[in-house]
Amino acid sequence: MPQLADTPLSVLDLAPIRQGGTATEAFAQAVALARHVEGLGFKRFWLAEHHNMPGIASSATSVLIGHIAGQTSTIRVGSGGVMLPNHAPIVIAEQFGTLEALYPGRIDLGLGRAPGTDPLTTRALRRDLADDENAFPRNVQELLALLAAPGELQRVRAVPGSGSNVPVWLLGSSTFSAQLAGMLGLPFAFASHFAPQRLMEAIDVYRHFFKPSEYLEKAHLMVGLPVIAADSDEQAHYLATSTYQRLINLVRGRPTVLVPPVESMDGLWDEREEAYVRSHLGVAIIGGPETVRQRLEAFVEQTGADELIITSDFYEPADRMRSFDIIAAAKSGGA
Repeated sequence: MPQLADTPLSVLDLAPIRQGGTATEAFAQAVALARHVEGLGFKRFWLAEHHNMPGIASSATSVLIGHIAGQTSTIRVGSGGVMLPNHAPIVIAEQFGTLEALYPGRIDLGLGRAPGTDPLTTRALRRDLADDENAFPRNVQELLALLAAPGELQRVRAVPGSGSNVPVWLLGSSTFSAQLAGMLGLPFAFASHFAPQRLMEAIDVYRHFFKPSEYLEKAHLMVGLPVIAADSDEQAHYLATSTYQRLINLVRGRPTVLVPPVESMDGLWDEREEAYVRSHLGVAIIGGPETVRQRLEAFVEQTGADELIITSDFYEPADRMRSFDIIAAAKSGGA
C-alpha cells in the first residue's frame, strides 16, 4: 500500500483571477507558485482548460504551459486537462509536440472529454455540436497515433509532434474515462476535487480494466485533492470561505473572480447551497499542519493513489504558498 512519504505530489492550477486583480497578475502568481513548489520537490504543475469563466485565466492552456515551463527548470508542466472535444487532435499534437521540443522530457498531456464551459460557449468553441459517444475514444487514439513514430504510409503528420511520444493521461470525473484509460493502458487522473462521490468506483473500474501497453506496464493512478492548509484548523476554515463563495456563485450560475475570505458564511448561502458545497468538497482536507498530515496519510491509504495532485483556492498568494509548505512538510514527516 502506498505511503504518503513515497507518494509524489503535484499541483493543479487555474491561474485564478482574484477580486481587484488582472490576468497579468494571475500569470505572475502562477509562475511564482510553480517555482515555489518546484523548490519543494513537487513533481508536476498542471493547468486546466476553462472558458468564459471570469475568475480563471488558463483558457489558452498550451500557451500558459509554455510560459510556466520557460520560467521553471525541473518540474513537469502539463494540462489537467486539455478538453479534447474542443480541438482537432492534430492541433493538440502540434501544440504539445512544440512544447516537448522546447522543454524535452518535461511536458504532460492530460485529456478531458467535457467542454470546460457552458453550452453557449461550447457552441462558440466548436460551432458544430454534433457528436457521439465514440468520438472521444476515437480522437484519443488518433492523437496517440499522431504523437507516435509515423508509419511509412502515414500522409498526415504532426510537425512537430510526430515521434515525440508526449505522455498522455486521461482525466475523468466518472467511470467512462477510467474504463477507457484502463483499456488503452494509459495513466488516469480522477477529479475527486469536484466529483468525490465517484472516486472509489472510478478507481476500481480503472484497475479492473487496465491492460499493460506500450505506455504503461501497470496501472498508474493520480487523484485530484482539494487542500486548504494553514497554521491552525481555525485559520484554514476561515481561508476556505473563499472556496465556498466561489462554489455558491457557480451553482447560482454567476461564476465570479476569487473573493476574500469572510468570518462567517451565515447569510451568504442557504441550506441547499451549503449542502452542495459540502458534497462538492467531500474529500477536501482543510486544517492545520497535524490535521493535514493525518488526513493526507489516510487518503493515500484509502485510495492507494500513486500520485496526488493538489488544488486549492486562496485569495492571498502568500497563504497559498504557505499551504504548500505545510503539505510538503506533511509528506516529509515534519510539523
